[in-house]
Amino acid sequence: MSISNLFDSGFKKRNQDHFAAIVRVAMSDGIITDEEKAFLDRTARNLNISDSNYSEILENYEKHPINPPTSYDIRLERLYDLSKMVYADSIKGNDQVVLLEKLSIGLGFQADNAKYVVDKALILINEGVDRETFAEEIKNMNR
Repeated sequence: MSISNLFDSGFKKRNQDHFAAIVRVAMSDGIITDEEKAFLDRTARNLNISDSNYSEILENYEKHPINPPTSYDIRLERLYDLSKMVYADSIKGNDQVVLLEKLSIGLGFQADNAKYVVDKALILINEGVDRETFAEEIKNMNR
């Protein structure tokens, strides 16, 4: 197996695990709404998740670990995706926010800062900011 194949399989695995974390947020209330399904479909395409992997992850999302990215920028991208999922569910309950806090810790954010980061993330998503603005605003919180 060549090094490029190893990189590709590791990259695909991280994307699948990230997608499973997003599915976990969507399933936190036991259902996937039409809006969540549309978001999952877009996210799967963006992460190059195949149709067969998509189906397998939907059925077995809890079997995928949350692999924290080492890059802060990638961590912010993943937080953005997860925050959009919670927002797409209209934050119908505290369970989604609590789960997002847990996932943010899994992404590598400090436990004592997770609530603050998640609250800011949800405010930014509510304001409709794009991914770049989201990242800059979260970075500016820590300055």
